[in-house]
Amino acid sequence: MREIRVHGRGGQGSLVLAQLLAIAAFRDGKYSQAFPFLGGGGDRKGKPIQAFCRLDDKPIRIRSKVHHPHYVIVQDATILGEVDIAAGLRDDGLILVNTEKALPPIEGVQKARLVAIAASRVAEEILGRPIGNTALLGAFAAVTGELTMDAVSEAVRERLGGQLGEKNVLVIRKSYEMMREKR
Repeated sequence: MREIRVHGRGGQGSLVLAQLLAIAAFRDGKYSQAFPFLGGGGDRKGKPIQAFCRLDDKPIRIRSKVHHPHYVIVQDATILGEVDIAAGLRDDGLILVNTEKALPPIEGVQKARLVAIAASRVAEEILGRPIGNTALLGAFAAVTGELTMDAVSEAVRERLGGQLGEKNVLVIRKSYEMMREKR
């Protein structure tokens, strides 16, 4: 089983990203699940949140938060100083961060890979809005090899539909191509 934890802020599409990961995994013939953890309730817009996804070749029976992820996806680099994104990360894990800046050292990360992509910029260029969740989806597929390009494209078309879905497929393709050599 592969476990993924997504860190973002309320309103950035972290749950949508986790759902897209799960839908794509299903399209690739895997079992999957996705769910959020919003914390203390109330209005969460702008507050740190987490979403989780699991991928496996067999049915997934566990129903808890992801405590020891293989992969961590960070939608907003400002969270790096606010939240321990590396908590429980496996030594052979990967952290994928949406940023245009050089990544600072991340406390607790000794052996895991750190990869950055300007996901918000990619989304802004194609969608006219800096919502980087689908760019992170394409980057994740490219860097990890866990999901196929066809599956992530189908997932976005299914979840978002119409012209918005097609534009987001362009976002995925661009981020995938940008990150393919980083596998």
